[in-house]
Parts: sequence; structure tokens; C-alpha cells
Amino acid sequence: MINENSTKEIVLEAVREAGDALKYASEELQNDREFVLEAVREAGDALKYASEELKNDREVFLEAVKHNGYAFAYASKKLQNDREVVLEAVKHNGYALSLASKKLQNDREVVLEAVKHNGYALKHASEELQNDREVVLEAVREAGDALKYASEELQNDREVVLKALKDTRYAFEYASDSIQYEIAQAWIKSMEQNK
Repeated sequence: MINENSTKEIVLEAVREAGDALKYASEELQNDREFVLEAVREAGDALKYASEELKNDREVFLEAVKHNGYAFAYASKKLQNDREVVLEAVKHNGYALSLASKKLQNDREVVLEAVKHNGYALKHASEELQNDREVVLEAVREAGDALKYASEELQNDREVVLKALKDTRYAFEYASDSIQYEIAQAWIKSMEQNK
């Protein structure tokens, strides 16, 4: 069991086992930049228990999100608006887009990277990018029912819907009525030909 009197070595070993072990370290260790850097390299979620100053340290934060995209949850507003930090975070956890600034939720490169890793991140993209065909195709390639978050126009795009259906049949409910009708008619026709 670690406590405020535990040595750096003991705390670091505990952090390797469970990132939240930093919680029990002394304030001095939680504020020691080199130690926290080592800790987040072992377990990105250890960032949660670092001092506020170190949570806002760009280098420490980048190390944390490289090792655990969920560490982005501890980002300051400043870091949520830092393009390089957000891009790194969404590479490891597309859902980090939900915590990014509105400006970066409208950044095509950031959003494309996010949906490559988690198609559902499309939910947090700007309306403009929810209507971007390439972004939506990438999202439904990764998670077909992310079609739910596409613009109406793209829910009515045959290629987009078929790509979504290739991943999961549940995407059908998010296709426009006209595409649903078209697909149903094609299915009926194919059934009749196979009799």
C-alpha cells in the first residue's frame, strides 16, 4: 500500500500496476514533472492525479494521451483547443472529439482521424462535417450505424448507406425513406428471381 511516505520507485511500480495509484502519492510526487512524465508513460490515466499545473503541461499531457486517449478527459480548455494535442488524442480514442473545442470539431483532418478510430465520433463533428461525404464514408466504414449522425442528404446517398449496411444491418433504420424503399424493392426482386 502506498502513502505519502512511499518512495518514487514504489509509487512508480504501483502506477505500472494501476494508473490511479498516483492518487495516493505525496503532493510532492504529484507535482514532480519528471516523475509524472514517467508515470503517464506507464499509464496515461495517472494524469488524473497529477497536480493541476502538470495537467496543463503540454508535454506531460501529450505523453498521457499517447498512452491512453481517455486521458483527454482531464484536459484544460486551453488544451481542448490545441490542435496537436486533440489530433494525438483522437488517434488513440476517437471519442476524445466530444471534448474538443467547437473549432476543432469543425477541423476536417481532426474529425477524419477521430472517425477512423471510432465512427460514432461523427456525433460530435460539426454539421458541416456531418455533411462531408468522405468523413461520413469513413465513419460508416468503421461503424455502420454512425449513419445516424450523418446529414439527411448523406442518409439519402446510396453509396453511403450501402457502405453502412456492409458493416451492420442496423444502419438500415437511419437511411432515408426513399433509400429504404429502393433497397427493399431490390431485395424483393432478388427473392423473386431466386424462387
